Amino acid sequence: MRFGEIDLVMLDGETLVFTEVRFRESNRHGTGADSVTWAKQRRISSAARLYLQRNPGESLRPCRFDVVSIGNDGGQTRFNWIRNAFDAG
Repeated sequence: MRFGEIDLVMLDGETLVFTEVRFRESNRHGTGADSVTWAKQRRISSAARLYLQRNPGESLRPCRFDVVSIGNDGGQTRFNWIRNAFDAG
C-alpha cells in the first residue's frame, strides 16, 4: 500500500519535522500552502507513521508537520515556512 511521500524529514533540536514543500508560479488558485488539503495531510501523516515504524529509534522524538510554501510575488520569489501547519490525523 502506498501512503505518499514526505518531501523533507529534518531535526529541529530534538523534534522530528516532516515537511511538505509546495511551489506555485502564481497565486491565482491560492498559495502553495492552500494546496495542502485535508486529504494531502492524511497521506503525509500516514507516510510519517510508516517512517516511524521503519525507524523505531526515532519514534520517541516529538514530531511536527510543517509546510514550506514557495511562490512568486511581483517577480520576487517568496518563502513562507509554516511551522506546526497541521496535526497528524
